[in-house]
Amino acid sequence: MGYPMAGHLAKAGHGVTVYNRTASKAAAWVREHGGRCASSVKEAVSGAEFVFACVGADKDVAEICLGADGAFGAMDAGSVFTDHTTASADCAREMAAAAAECGVGFLDAPVSGGQAGAENGALTIMVGGDQAIYDKTEPVMQAYAKMVRLLGPVGAGQTAKMVNQVCIAGVVQGLSEALHLAMSAGLDAKAVVDVISKGAAQSWQMENRAETMIDGKFDYGFAVDWMRKDLAIVLAEANNLGISLPLTALVDQFYSDVQAMGGGRHDTSSLIRRFRD
Repeated sequence: MGYPMAGHLAKAGHGVTVYNRTASKAAAWVREHGGRCASSVKEAVSGAEFVFACVGADKDVAEICLGADGAFGAMDAGSVFTDHTTASADCAREMAAAAAECGVGFLDAPVSGGQAGAENGALTIMVGGDQAIYDKTEPVMQAYAKMVRLLGPVGAGQTAKMVNQVCIAGVVQGLSEALHLAMSAGLDAKAVVDVISKGAAQSWQMENRAETMIDGKFDYGFAVDWMRKDLAIVLAEANNLGISLPLTALVDQFYSDVQAMGGGRHDTSSLIRRFRD
């Protein structure tokens, strides 16, 4: 995700320094886009007005932000760290507090839109943080976004991303069951989708994944392993709030079945494998 996002920043005329824990990826980016690559987080953030990160999970965010070699201690006072990782709201609040101690602004800003959205500069960005910090950073994020919105204080972006993932999980499960019904009944499933996608059943998942689901192709972006990571965050937050999310819990278990079938790196539409394999 970060590779094309950084590319859009370079195309927009920003001076970009990139860092990746796999150095060859950063070097490849520089060959394609110019700019420069750094050998450490500290080197990458030194002198930067804006720092953007997109890593895996809470522990990865903490690893790149904190400690003697972390970003916060090396960033200039008044600069802004924007975290595009899908992490927990608690992580966002902890990082914001640590950043503030160093005089650094912090935004939690998870994204939706997948690899295609990143490549096309059409991501949706859900942001939590201070209004003034957001106002300063939002024009820069527009380089790779079709929608950017501040939704509340730090943690609100991550909570909104949880809402996003609940919606996706439910829709993919419903689409999987619908396609299974169509194929089991001997219908031309692609023809059925062509018809019902013009009515109330239409969804992004139907428009973009139904045909590949029918064809049994699951190499189109966001992986099951990552969805399970995200749903674990969702279910933990629901527990903290004292609320029940029964459909989300059920679909999470269905995704565990896909992992057991060897589909951890398949995209999330592979839920249909539970019915068809």
